[in-house]
Amino acid sequence: MIRVSLRASLTAPLALLFAATLAFSFSTPLRASEPHLDELRIMAPAAPGGGWDQTARAMQQALLQSGLVRIAPVDNVPGAAGTIGLARFIGAERGRGDTLMVSGLIMVGGIVMHRSPVTLHDVMPIARLTGEYEVIAVPAASPFRSLRDLLDAFKAHPESISWGGGSAGGSDQILAGLVADAIGVEPRRINYVAFSGGGESLSAILGSQVSAGVNGLAEFAPHMEAGTLRALAISSAERLPGLDVPTLREQGVDVAFENWRSVVAPLGISDADRTRLESLIDAMVHGKPWRDMLERYRWLDRYLVGTALPTFVDAEEGRVRNILNKFDAGHDRSVTLASTGVYPLIVLAGLVLFGLAAGRSVARSTRDERRSERRLVSLALIAIGIALHVLLLERIGFVVAAAVLFWFTARAFDHHHPLRDAAFAIALAVGSYLLFARVLQLQLPAGILARLL
Repeated sequence: MIRVSLRASLTAPLALLFAATLAFSFSTPLRASEPHLDELRIMAPAAPGGGWDQTARAMQQALLQSGLVRIAPVDNVPGAAGTIGLARFIGAERGRGDTLMVSGLIMVGGIVMHRSPVTLHDVMPIARLTGEYEVIAVPAASPFRSLRDLLDAFKAHPESISWGGGSAGGSDQILAGLVADAIGVEPRRINYVAFSGGGESLSAILGSQVSAGVNGLAEFAPHMEAGTLRALAISSAERLPGLDVPTLREQGVDVAFENWRSVVAPLGISDADRTRLESLIDAMVHGKPWRDMLERYRWLDRYLVGTALPTFVDAEEGRVRNILNKFDAGHDRSVTLASTGVYPLIVLAGLVLFGLAAGRSVARSTRDERRSERRLVSLALIAIGIALHVLLLERIGFVVAAAVLFWFTARAFDHHHPLRDAAFAIALAVGSYLLFARVLQLQLPAGILARLL
């Protein structure tokens, strides 16, 4: 009797406890302690296929799989290293507490490069999320079998090697410039072809439209595994586990470099909205779906929040500005009447004078009994000038080669004033170089006069 009474006295409270627990589990959400939004809109300020797009869609999947949001649409706004998306985000999303934009180092470079009127001071930093190493790669059919092959050709004829990558001023161009600087090539001589997104640059690289490509490991990895891309080097300080790609330092290029990405919110949101977004991202980065994304894309966990984040961004802006200024790349390349100055007028005036002199010489030659013979001599002189220009262009630079071409062309129409023609040819060559290389920012071999100009 004592045992039965004791069992009964214990069973009743346990049953009540079980029933209460069961009822509480049905009445209380499973994630009551986690932040929750019905909808979170994410802007990727680039075309589909690149690192920002990958980050936005990885966030989308992680948030949905974790149950932190119900829907998370991604909006792509490409152009100008993210500064077009940044301007739209600042103007259209102000005060909205349900919107985030992916940002990072590339946007910092774009702001410096394009002298953007909007900057990262016009948005609210929420968190730095990831870091990623850059890869230098070539198509599988490329004649460059190793990094040494590529850099030997690059050192011999810098402008003949085209480097394809993301937006101008971004991490891809910065890495190409750092490599050039490390091997003794002037970074401003890099023939860098910028694309608005990782998808576009990847297509150009795979299609052999450029000599070599620079991009994040995550963008290149599937094609490296498929054998359509040959990775020549990675920008990590040491080899990555499970990845058979040598580092730049292993191959004698003392460069280590890492890209980073973050998320920002619009200004004008309430303190409660900011806290909600920060808590949401914190829950995401500590959840398994996001950890799986880091492993899948080989991203580095660079989670950073709080007051240290804006300090970090300001420091990065200064670092990028110094790098791009050193590479002569921190300039807006749009051409206006104000930006071109007097050089186009000098060149145009020279061409007009040259045309008038040539026309006068031709008119005079038509009255000459030996005009047929002179025409043959003139054609021969122009042909010699063109041949010498082609042969000398890479060896001694555009200015000297162009001066030779202009002099022979002038001699073809007037044989009587060699010194005058030489002075005119040199002035026209210098003016042309200043116009095309310094004002229009076209890639021209500077040669032996690079330091003087």
